[in-house]
Amino acid sequence: MFEEMRRRKEERNPAEKESSERVSLKQLAAHLGLSPTTLSLVLNESPLAKTIPEVTRERIIAAAREFNYRPNYLARSLRAQRSFTLGVIVPEVSDGYSAMVLNGIEDHLLNEGYFYFVASHRHRADLIEKYPKMLMDRRVEGLIAVDTPCHHLRGIPAVAVSGHDEVEGITNIILDHDKAADLALRHLVELGHQQIAMLKGQDFSSDTEIRFKSIRKTAKQLGVQIKPRLIAELKGDSPSPELGYLATQQLLMSREPFTALFAFNDISAIGAIRAFREAGKRVPEDISVVGFDDIFSASFYYPSLTTVQQPLQEMGKLAARTVLERIARAPHSPYPKVLVVEPKLIIRQSTATAS
Repeated sequence: MFEEMRRRKEERNPAEKESSERVSLKQLAAHLGLSPTTLSLVLNESPLAKTIPEVTRERIIAAAREFNYRPNYLARSLRAQRSFTLGVIVPEVSDGYSAMVLNGIEDHLLNEGYFYFVASHRHRADLIEKYPKMLMDRRVEGLIAVDTPCHHLRGIPAVAVSGHDEVEGITNIILDHDKAADLALRHLVELGHQQIAMLKGQDFSSDTEIRFKSIRKTAKQLGVQIKPRLIAELKGDSPSPELGYLATQQLLMSREPFTALFAFNDISAIGAIRAFREAGKRVPEDISVVGFDDIFSASFYYPSLTTVQQPLQEMGKLAARTVLERIARAPHSPYPKVLVVEPKLIIRQSTATAS
């Protein structure tokens, strides 16, 4: 049979090859003289595949490649009455917070053989309500919400990254914001900064209020006064540095002196640095800037950005791992309500001693 397939492979044109050369798992197993279960473990990258001799695993993979075998995931799903698919809901996908969390989610799901759908709601209340239902209609087994309200995630294992709402059935993954505020403000105070401006996040961000509350508490402990005229709020839902740029212009127009800025995120910090340059102020010689998140571009911007690092990729991996563990348990089993991750301060070139 397989010799005949090889012969026909040479005769067929490439356009016909995809559909006509596909072989079944049973055919491939018969060719190799192995059981279909053995092939299934290896080709589905099951943890039990490690118990199979390496030389056998290599034979299976080589044969699968030669005969263009692909696992039939639809048949697998029907047999198991499962979809092996998750839904992920994010505000938007850009060079920032959501993208790094998604990278972590994807890393873990690829290793576990899961597929996932991503829905971006752009902070629209109607989509935040609609998307969980749409994803559940597509038979996802669990949901991950990233910086998204979770009141509508019910009846399915769900994890919220940066979730602060106590909702039945939701595991919240949160950052230790008290520690994050202490790391940033203590660093600036130790450099001699007392007049510190703030870029506050938008109302719709899950972290805005809890982080600002932590900043106020920490500032009081360190003897730093947070002046109302030195607080500017990011306006709009664009993921562009422009929001930080405009908010920093507002701070500069207030004429209130300051020597350091603590930004809500790295994207807004990058916009702030642009505004400072246009105003003739050097970073860090005249004004120090601290960001938040430690996105990929933070270390490559000039000057490279001092920032509070959220372990965003690890948070994504933790979210994926947690929801899969919950799927594997019996319904109504106990589950973790809150998982806390730790921040780090990454000191680079955008902060210096107060002049």
